Amino acid sequence: MARYQALRSEREDFLDTGRECAALTLPYLLTEDGLSDGGRLHSPYQSVGAKGVNVLSSKLMLSLFPINTSFFKLQINDAELAKVPELDGEQVRAEIDLSLAKMERVVMQQISETTDRVQLTAAVKHLIITGNALLYAGKKSLKVYPLDRFVINRDGDGNVIEIVTKEIVDRSLLPKEFQTADLAADGKIKDSNAVGEDGPKMGVAGSGKRHSDTESAEVYTYVQLRDGQHHWVQECDGKEIPGSRSSSPLKFSPWMPLRFNVVDGESYGRGRVEEFLGDLRSLEALMKAMVEGSAAAAKVVFLVSPSATTKPQALALAQNGSIIQGRPDDVAVVQVGKTADFRTVMEMVQSLTQRLSDAFLVLQVRQSERTTAMEVQATQQELNEQLGGIFGSLTTELLKPYLNRKLHLLQRSKALPSLPKGLIMPTVVAGLYGIGRGQDREALIQFVQTIAQGMGPEAMAQYLNAGEFIKRLAASSGIDALGLVKTEEQMGQEMDQMKQDATQQALIGQAGQLAKSPMGEAMTKQLMEQQQDAGAQQEAPPPSEEL
Repeated sequence: MARYQALRSEREDFLDTGRECAALTLPYLLTEDGLSDGGRLHSPYQSVGAKGVNVLSSKLMLSLFPINTSFFKLQINDAELAKVPELDGEQVRAEIDLSLAKMERVVMQQISETTDRVQLTAAVKHLIITGNALLYAGKKSLKVYPLDRFVINRDGDGNVIEIVTKEIVDRSLLPKEFQTADLAADGKIKDSNAVGEDGPKMGVAGSGKRHSDTESAEVYTYVQLRDGQHHWVQECDGKEIPGSRSSSPLKFSPWMPLRFNVVDGESYGRGRVEEFLGDLRSLEALMKAMVEGSAAAAKVVFLVSPSATTKPQALALAQNGSIIQGRPDDVAVVQVGKTADFRTVMEMVQSLTQRLSDAFLVLQVRQSERTTAMEVQATQQELNEQLGGIFGSLTTELLKPYLNRKLHLLQRSKALPSLPKGLIMPTVVAGLYGIGRGQDREALIQFVQTIAQGMGPEAMAQYLNAGEFIKRLAASSGIDALGLVKTEEQMGQEMDQMKQDATQQALIGQAGQLAKSPMGEAMTKQLMEQQQDAGAQQEAPPPSEEL
């Protein structure tokens, strides 16, 4: 707890900003007190922030962890493969690629069977709003720590030195010696001087519910980087929890602190919402004024002159179409008279909405009869390219550590064989690399279309290799061409078979034409007579034998 309290001061400014960003987008992700009793949360007057966070998080998840395809590839190191002569060869390489593809499917199937995608989606939302999230990749599940439940310390290069997490858990989940609170003379729980908590190690998960002092406990985890390994320990009430010490190599560490935007010299990241916090504040204030002003304008109040002959009671009780005694000049309606001002506010609201939609990559297609599919695709590609810098950080801090951890756990459980060191390289192909593939695909298609339009289809057939084009198009689309695209050997065999079939068909055609000629008819007649004579000889009885 002492180390946690010491590192809290650096986090407070980031935490306050994150809470304000959450209040304008998704308030339940980071509340004021850090806990939720199922009570009423702040409700924003606009939904642009919530929609933007949900759209951007979905785009990031689909780019980082694509559906029905792998976000990584197990590739062969050609330099190492050349050192092993018995493995050098197209057939052996194809078999290795097939085995690696099966291993990739095993990893993706294991991910689909767990709740990792749910937790990763929550982590991405925290990154967008607060700029920070902490992941713990346990043996069975993935766990997300929001910004208000951990502190972190980094060196000047951004490497993690210390992590301290805090959770409020029910004492019934702790070992027996911690299930009774250690009370002081005044009846309050004594302060803890320890640090450390490893929820996944113990199976303790923060429920997020409030408990009484005697039912709940503050559990801390202290993670420290020493000698290239992460070492962590768990403590409660100033005492170490038995069996909570553990360690892991840095490359396969279960602790993954994430940042959305990296700022040099800061231990915490900055979120996407913080970059456009001014627009969100302005939109919130204007929408509040619009809602309250519209409610005031919608209120209908009739004024009756004090000296009027029209009776207010008669006016109030009159039904639709009723006839009462009075003068029209005696009655007036209260009007706000702010129509022009509301129009100005509405124009500003539309401008802010458009700017925020662009900031959170919400696709806004130009409304026109001439809007084409190519224009929509170009707009979408331009929006996705804005994520280039973001993908660079997430690829380094999320995808690579997550992949290394998954492969390590599957190899330890014997679900995957150990990969030869240096020969097989796990390579991330999603995120930033996915954007690069998209640009390659667009450039390749544009190149071919330019040749077809400028030089004609004949030039394409003359100068371009169709097989190579198909392979490059599949690679730029993230499609595994192994077994899908025919090899040169297969195409050669099919071509030889087609030539044999054509030759045989030509011979059959020539035989048919020969049979229709006079010479062919005479030969056919002669063959038929010979067959008849042979049949007659077979039917004749054999000559009798004399004794």
